[in-house]
Amino acid sequence: MNWPGRRYVPGPSSCEGMSMNDLRFLKEMEAKTGENIGACYQCYRCTNGCPALPEMDIYPHKMIRYVILGEREKALQSKTIWSCLQCTTCSIRCPNDIVIARVFDTLRKIAVAEGKAKDTDTWRFDELFLDSVKKHGRLYEMEAIMKYKLEKKDFFGDTRMGLGMMLKGRMGLLPHNIKDKRGIKALFDKVRGE
Repeated sequence: MNWPGRRYVPGPSSCEGMSMNDLRFLKEMEAKTGENIGACYQCYRCTNGCPALPEMDIYPHKMIRYVILGEREKALQSKTIWSCLQCTTCSIRCPNDIVIARVFDTLRKIAVAEGKAKDTDTWRFDELFLDSVKKHGRLYEMEAIMKYKLEKKDFFGDTRMGLGMMLKGRMGLLPHNIKDKRGIKALFDKVRGE
């Protein structure tokens, strides 16, 4: 946009050199998430409220812009979708009620399915976490962490922190199972069947 006497200089929210040539990725993401992603008008509220911003390579508002513009590879190979804490601060702040955390989670799933994930460690830890909840009805930290550490072959990296948590009673040696483990298993089976 040119104003008389002024030259337009793209700001940090612009995606230079991009045009909306291909809407297939946007339509795919809207179908998979149920979110009206195209309604985003780049207000930056998601970015301004994000506690994980220092860990991201692409800011949340710009990631949404990549989806809108069909920049599939940039979105799927980004560190941002793996840095997201799923705290939903961005979703709560969005004036268009876009659940951005759901968009990022869907991008994670697509990246893993297509072998484009930049950080599969996060995905694997999420799986171990959910397996523990399915088995015990709640997270059994010791089991999940030990399985993760065995897979990574990083046995002593967090020993000091782990011991500190155990001494403070924040992590137990034994699981605390719930009574209705069948109900939890049925819930997981129902969700995974969708």
